[in-house]
Amino acid sequence: MKVKGVRLYGADDLRTEEFELPPLKDDEILLRIISDSLCMSTWKESRLGADHIRVPNDVSRNPIITGHEFSGIIAKVGKKWKDEYTEGEHFAVLPGIPGYMGAPGYSFPYFGGDMTYCIIPNDIIEKGCLLHYSGSSFYEVSMAEPIYCIIGGFNSNYHTTDQSYEKPIGVRPGGNTIILGGCGPMGLGAVSYALALGTDKRPGRIVVTDVNEERLNRAEVVISKETAAEKGVELLYVNTAECTAELDVLMELTNGYGYDDVFVFAPIRSLAETGNKILAMDGCMNLFAGPADKNFCAEINLYDCHYKRTKIIGSSGGSKQDLLDALDLISNGKLDPSLMITHIGGIDAIADATLNLPKIPGGKKLMYLPIDLPLTAIVDFRAKGKDNELFRMLADSCESHNGLWNPEAEKILLNYYNIDL
Repeated sequence: MKVKGVRLYGADDLRTEEFELPPLKDDEILLRIISDSLCMSTWKESRLGADHIRVPNDVSRNPIITGHEFSGIIAKVGKKWKDEYTEGEHFAVLPGIPGYMGAPGYSFPYFGGDMTYCIIPNDIIEKGCLLHYSGSSFYEVSMAEPIYCIIGGFNSNYHTTDQSYEKPIGVRPGGNTIILGGCGPMGLGAVSYALALGTDKRPGRIVVTDVNEERLNRAEVVISKETAAEKGVELLYVNTAECTAELDVLMELTNGYGYDDVFVFAPIRSLAETGNKILAMDGCMNLFAGPADKNFCAEINLYDCHYKRTKIIGSSGGSKQDLLDALDLISNGKLDPSLMITHIGGIDAIADATLNLPKIPGGKKLMYLPIDLPLTAIVDFRAKGKDNELFRMLADSCESHNGLWNPEAEKILLNYYNIDL
């Protein structure tokens, strides 16, 4: 069958093309892709091409499909899997394949999220990477992938216990957590997840820093201090660009104690060094943002590492259970991933948006594979709606949901294009 997709041929070489899928084997499953959320990791992959650790060396001759935050419908099931999967059901995909460096959106010619239909190979299904999902909206599954990475990050942090070698995982309950560079989509997702933790697991104070006043203002609207206070958490937003003595300001917020858990959400040397300096006794710093530079380095305080038991770790992705937890939190309304989304678009906008992702302001860019639609900011819906019925309807829907993308808006979009689900 002929499909349309975005293929990577090399560094900065993304092409939207039509091509033939090979016949489906008895041990494979055909997936119909409805939505995919663009990830900064895909931008890094597109910049590096074959130099990326997950991209095959022969990508110039055998291009791969991009996109790993996707959702949709199972279109056809090979004979081997007829008892496990049903045609027409919704799915989620675990992007981190256990024991395998390759991943959907990085390594496969026909398995990825930026195409209208894709084939999931037998060995990936056998590893338990194709999950059932009973929810009705597609974008929530696409957004579960970044949330799963956030959960994986929180579960990677750990602390120590006096007179014991046990290492409790997670942020310190009732402690101080700071998210540096945290008003982007992933940072807001991390705040939302921290507030969704049980009362015996969530921090007592969350500090979120950024240097962009517009991002800070939006953050305070979508996750207010009052909302956090209702859950017993003090939430503080800080514009560090306005701080003449950044370290002093951040430490004063904890009365000089420091931070039990530091998350670095932008791969910037000065940010990592700040995080290291504000760690409390037994503090843990997580370099969450993945650097594109293989030689990315920063100075660390080894004295504190020895005497104050400070720790520096990195995390990427998560476990299957982290993805299941993300889907559960979303489907039960305990975490709203809509606050991460600021733009929507169609398959024709994916390549350009991916290559220019750092230059496009806002949060997550949610793309719908069955349609052609320019990348459009949600805040622009009302203005575009003056001459366009679709955007008028979308503006009405989003404005009735605190300015956020939502299941009703998704249905309006897909119905407008007569997408048969």
